[in-house]
Amino acid sequence: MTDSAITTTPVFGTNYPTNFYIVRHADFTSLANTTYHLSVPTSEGNLTIPQLGGELNLNGRDSKIHVTDYDVGGVNLVYCTADIFTWAKSEHGKLVLIMYGGAGETHEFAVPADLGQPRTSEGAAVRSKRVGSTMVVQWQVSATQQVVYFAGLEVHMLWRNDAYNHWVLELPAPEPIGNYSSPSKSQVIVRGGYLLRTASIDGTELRLTGDLNATTDFELIYEPTGRVNTILLNGKDVSASRDKDGRLCATVAFARPSLTIPDLSAAEWKYVDSLPEVQPSYDDSLWTICNHNSSTNDQLSLETPTSLYADDYGYHAGSLIYRGHFVANGAESTLSLNVSAGSAHGYSVWLNQTFLGSWTGNVSNTTYFKTFDLSSTPETDCEYVITVLIDHMGQNEEAPGTDAVKFPFGILNYTLSGHAQSDVTWKLTGNLGGQQYRDLARGPRNEGAMFAERQGYHLPAPPSANWTVASPVQQGMSTAGVGFYSTSFILDVPEGYDVPMSFVFNNGTYNANNTQRGDYRVQLFVNGYQFGKYGRSYSSRASAYVTSADSRQ
Repeated sequence: MTDSAITTTPVFGTNYPTNFYIVRHADFTSLANTTYHLSVPTSEGNLTIPQLGGELNLNGRDSKIHVTDYDVGGVNLVYCTADIFTWAKSEHGKLVLIMYGGAGETHEFAVPADLGQPRTSEGAAVRSKRVGSTMVVQWQVSATQQVVYFAGLEVHMLWRNDAYNHWVLELPAPEPIGNYSSPSKSQVIVRGGYLLRTASIDGTELRLTGDLNATTDFELIYEPTGRVNTILLNGKDVSASRDKDGRLCATVAFARPSLTIPDLSAAEWKYVDSLPEVQPSYDDSLWTICNHNSSTNDQLSLETPTSLYADDYGYHAGSLIYRGHFVANGAESTLSLNVSAGSAHGYSVWLNQTFLGSWTGNVSNTTYFKTFDLSSTPETDCEYVITVLIDHMGQNEEAPGTDAVKFPFGILNYTLSGHAQSDVTWKLTGNLGGQQYRDLARGPRNEGAMFAERQGYHLPAPPSANWTVASPVQQGMSTAGVGFYSTSFILDVPEGYDVPMSFVFNNGTYNANNTQRGDYRVQLFVNGYQFGKYGRSYSSRASAYVTSADSRQ
């Protein structure tokens, strides 16, 4: 490697001569665009690439895999700096190789010179030259597909974004292979846009199934029989014809459906309080008692008499609720909490029914220490409950060599003025069942500690007949707390269409006096599945996406 900013990890073949060279920035945080040359041993000797001038380049946090002496259907690819998408060889001898690179990049490959001088069919940014016993081809990546033809080898050189529109589809095979992938199965390669699902060949017909999201050009790059002259998509003939290079091509028009989207602002919504835990009558006798004198997490030493790390008690995702019980002595004036719950987490605190305040969140904070003033001195010898509701945002991805993903979540430390820490006994709840979560269909990360979630109100057909009629769009909440809103609607999407839809929460929520309301957080469930989460305090705009199945709830 000619530039110290680039590091290369070789992966050498054992029973084969093929070697791979993984290229990346030495500083994994680098966003630089760095140019370099690659010096590698090959079957044609030690080579410094590119050989036809210019430089290779590595952009930002990208990485590349360069290959040497790679067998492409019996042809030795001496080296290739582009990413290899696929190759295929038919029984009648047609051999196709597809490679791709990033926009504007220079790439180069070499094949044995006995394949002859290549013919360029498409693309003007291609150079070729014989070097020793190899034929070297250099190309500039562009949005236009570029193809060169050797004797018995067809090479497609693509822009990365165009490669996403190419589909390698296995053809059906009898049992025992059946639907399993296998190198023994024949395949077709089709350039066909948004999504192709299956392919089969019946005589001279190629039958494809798939989806369109716009009028799409289809191109049959490869099929193994050499006999296909008709293409059907979802059972309909697409009227394909051959281009100047003999490939079957067609344009398939997209018909936009007529849709009627439910107006959720006009729907009838039902409301129920989802934070009954602050009520004096609330019974937490079945909650998990935080009584572990030590923690299984060694990332941070305990600063509390017993562990208040949620993972120690089997709660690993979703919101958390803690309840701290103590008997007042009249000296209480402040409560301090240090909470950990991931980047942009938030938490709110109550003393009995009195709201003390919130940390509304910031993308820079995974933990936050905050002191709350008690609004009035608690009455001596009376029992009080501290309720802490934490919006758990999940563990952050970690940098190599660190254990950041193991950092504990929950209450790291607390202080109640006038009391020793041991005067407060804590209980905890999270998603229903914790590690023994109940909803096996939706999985352990779908739910959190909110009362409505623990009661299953987010599932289809909640018992809302006697709930208050109130809309999150029209009324919303006027005090701190958690409200659960439910409505039902039917999506009438025409058969044959898969229509992505979204709910959008904006930062600009205003009351009737055109005064911006306070910070808020939202979780969105559709048919029991959590489709998204939004926090107005740390996001300017967020969407949650819903597919087009008929939906209620």
